Amino acid sequence: MGLAVRRNPRRAHLLVSAVLGKHVPTDPRLVYGSGLLLGELVRARLRGEAPSHPGSLLSDALDGVPGAPVGLRDFMRAPRVPVDAIVLGYAETATALGHSVADALGGAYYLHSTRRPVPKFEAYGGFEEEHSHATSHLLLPDDPSMLDRDVPVVLVDDELSTGRTVLNTIAALHAVRPRRHYILAALVDLRGSADRARMDDLADRLGTRIDAVALAGGHVELPEGILEAGQELVAGLSGGSPDTGRAPSSEESRASPPQAGPSRAGLSRARLEWPAGLPDGGRHGFLPEHRRRLEKDLARMADVLAAGLGDVSRVLVLGFEELMYAPLRLAEALADALPDVDVRYSTTTRSPVLAVDDPGYAIRTRLVFPSHDDPADGPGERFAYNVAPGSGQRGFDQIVFVVDDVGDTTALADGLLERLRVLAPVLVATVPAHGRDS
Repeated sequence: MGLAVRRNPRRAHLLVSAVLGKHVPTDPRLVYGSGLLLGELVRARLRGEAPSHPGSLLSDALDGVPGAPVGLRDFMRAPRVPVDAIVLGYAETATALGHSVADALGGAYYLHSTRRPVPKFEAYGGFEEEHSHATSHLLLPDDPSMLDRDVPVVLVDDELSTGRTVLNTIAALHAVRPRRHYILAALVDLRGSADRARMDDLADRLGTRIDAVALAGGHVELPEGILEAGQELVAGLSGGSPDTGRAPSSEESRASPPQAGPSRAGLSRARLEWPAGLPDGGRHGFLPEHRRRLEKDLARMADVLAAGLGDVSRVLVLGFEELMYAPLRLAEALADALPDVDVRYSTTTRSPVLAVDDPGYAIRTRLVFPSHDDPADGPGERFAYNVAPGSGQRGFDQIVFVVDDVGDTTALADGLLERLRVLAPVLVATVPAHGRDS
């Protein structure tokens, strides 16, 4: 875990995961393998058995041992006894992580929350994320009956800090349909004793069972006045108001390429020929048969991407906000297809974070660009972290941006793509958004 400072009056700090693939470009095999490992902890808990353990592969992968990310991924996707469950992932950070947990279970139905209302889809429920700058989550299943089954519910997030978000979710779900068993799954569990007691109290009140599993545990001590101190730090380092979410002065110049001046590299497009009818992710539900269909076509689509690359040795596959799983699996397949190329994966985000170009700080650079998918809450700034190289870092030879057709707009072309082209040639791969009117 790394540490950064949020531009958020509700929460001062951001814990930056080394295996999530959100804010830090990461080997996609490490990202997927870590998600499968978390899913194995869930599967073993549901079956009442000891989980399969990859030995030192995870720590080796984090230490940069050659071959360890592939070894971790391959070990964790070995066939195991499947279990049925409903897996819910949190937008936007944990959408691919939740997918990976569902993949590990083998027989699970997956749905992630979304902040994108979609015509014709009625909300099954909604809940609030206490510390987020954008709080409202919607559940928009294509088939609501998949959520009305008497099977365990697994709630997946990148971290459990206080657990309030998952308690909101459980309360909302239980009000619609009571359930006998919930499991919380996170990369890291940072809850204190009071937070754990609050979860136990909710379980007693609802007459249900709530378990929690995580790849790591720990605690964070926050001094008095941390929110105010964080805002002052943001203002002091960026030279502007801490509440604007903007990155002026030195931070802007380091992290966001200017609109005029630098030359632009090339822009091209890849025709993936996404399988007809296959959802682009879990916004409206994703079944085991969807995963099997996707995996049949991954190698073919990776070859399409590889054919669009130049003479490269370091490539970033960049996803789009909630659209994390399809870019992750494409990046994983591309890395397998190009073993001599360093393929990394990360995604854009709504979350405003302070960038400081220091080797000990988790968010060294940021790109700032306008939203490009006509968001329901109105236009706003979006961000891509650690895509531009920090001082002394090597940049990417080419960037593959994977976006759904809702986000493939003129605002994208004039905004993010222009900023990326200052850094490297850009290859755009567009996937059809499931549920969108043709």
